[in-house]
Amino acid sequence: MKPLLTIATGAILMFAATGCDLLESHPYDVNISGDKHLTSKNISRIEKITAGKNSIKFAMISDTQRGYDETREVVKLLNRRGDLDFVVHGGDLTEFGSTREYEWQRDILEGLKMPYVCVIGNHDCQATGIDAYLAMYGPLNFSFVAGNVKFLCINTNALEFDYPAPVPDLGFLKKELEAAPAGAEKTVVLMHAAPYSEQFNNNIAEETHALFRRFPGLQFCLYGHGHNIKAGDIFGDGVMYYECANILKRSYLLFTINPDDSYEYEVVHF
Repeated sequence: MKPLLTIATGAILMFAATGCDLLESHPYDVNISGDKHLTSKNISRIEKITAGKNSIKFAMISDTQRGYDETREVVKLLNRRGDLDFVVHGGDLTEFGSTREYEWQRDILEGLKMPYVCVIGNHDCQATGIDAYLAMYGPLNFSFVAGNVKFLCINTNALEFDYPAPVPDLGFLKKELEAAPAGAEKTVVLMHAAPYSEQFNNNIAEETHALFRRFPGLQFCLYGHGHNIKAGDIFGDGVMYYECANILKRSYLLFTINPDDSYEYEVVHF
């Protein structure tokens, strides 16, 4: 009996020594592995790449949740173009806001040869998703300047937050107006959910849009969420809002902002 007891004791000690390695962490633990703080890192790259340019070209993808194969494919296609300064993502990287989904999507998007930025989507807010986004990417509202174009990137998922919280954050927009950087002659707005969607706090839709219009040379506004291609003058004042389809529709948007007051818009199917 003594040898059996020794074997059993040894097995227990072995499990005690290795058990932590055998147990997987919870998918919502927000223990991010790999690269983090991606927004600030990519903004630095964008601003360096586009410094001094008066014409920029960028692509937009959106709602890549569940579309891992399609996202891998579009990354390869965008890399082959050779004419893009950067890529913007309209949110909904994840379906359930899990850390693992964030990591899977990040690892695919990190295959881009050019820098990219992502706004947060409503699905990204589920469970511990907001904390995961903050850890992996950074602030929910941010801005950067590419060439002479200021990009306002804002959280518009009001339904996922308590309504007393400022979503969209008008205070952020007002501060950005006051701190307008020198050389930023034009403006583009990126968000996940557009005004008058169920996610947007539509009590302040008109006020938010009026703030957009106060920025220099507002070119257009970009959003995802609806999973379709759409282009419309939502407020009837000449400012276009462009919706990017989800990646399962196998398309992306392409924009060129020209040196004059014009820009080019194209839907690319793959």
